[in-house]
Amino acid sequence: MYDYPVNYGVEYPEKSSRLLVLARILLGWLYIGIPHGVFALAYGIAAFFVAILSFLAILIVGYFPLSWFDFLIRYNRYVNRLVSYCTCMTDKYPPFSGRR
Repeated sequence: MYDYPVNYGVEYPEKSSRLLVLARILLGWLYIGIPHGVFALAYGIAAFFVAILSFLAILIVGYFPLSWFDFLIRYNRYVNRLVSYCTCMTDKYPPFSGRR
């Protein structure tokens, strides 16, 4: 179902707005840090516990539950999109989900 290894690619914008980059640097804590920081913290805590439970499930049952795997993949996608936006690698504002 999933191809390995995972490829990480970011579409670099042809032209980036200098005003948008300045706004991200000066006011990023306000419109990125507060809402996405709270959401990422809660999502990260949930992902931590899902990772621990999945480790135990692998030991006991012998397989990784697919729904837990999908949850962890969505968390990683969300964090990667957030970091890409905060480091000015892309101009696309990250959604509050890990969907494609």
